[in-house]
Amino acid sequence: MSAKGVTIVSKLSEPFTEPSSDDILAKAIFTVNRHAKTATNPKYLYALKKKALLKMIKEGKAEKKGLHFSRNPKNSRQQSDVLVSCGQYTFHMPPCKEDFNQLPHLGRLNEQIRNPRCSMSLSKAKELLETYTGMTEDRSKPSPPARKKYTKPVFKPLGQSY
Repeated sequence: MSAKGVTIVSKLSEPFTEPSSDDILAKAIFTVNRHAKTATNPKYLYALKKKALLKMIKEGKAEKKGLHFSRNPKNSRQQSDVLVSCGQYTFHMPPCKEDFNQLPHLGRLNEQIRNPRCSMSLSKAKELLETYTGMTEDRSKPSPPARKKYTKPVFKPLGQSY
């Protein structure tokens, strides 16, 4: 199809490479991690991220690169995090004892290196990672404590005791 000497190529004719499952998992981990930073209860999201990263490392889909000084150390003490590379994305996770002996220390985190942007919903990312890891969120909310029934105050005439 041409108009005034311009050829328009249909987008359907362009080769399309479907993203690999590793890339999709990395995007899901990135999405969960981004949402965990602002969640009211981030424990489950961080546990899901950690379990997925450990499984990917075990399967050879991700690799531990080294140790970085943590930006927000607990109790104002120096602390290190493990840098994990997964496709185009890099993540930090808490180290285990062997990491200090086996991995090189990379010093301070370089603020200029950023993960690529990704648009995946949190619900889809959680679903992907829960399927991959076999983890499930305990969705039952603790029931609020039973309220005591209101009893009206009893007023006695002056001079009488209760």
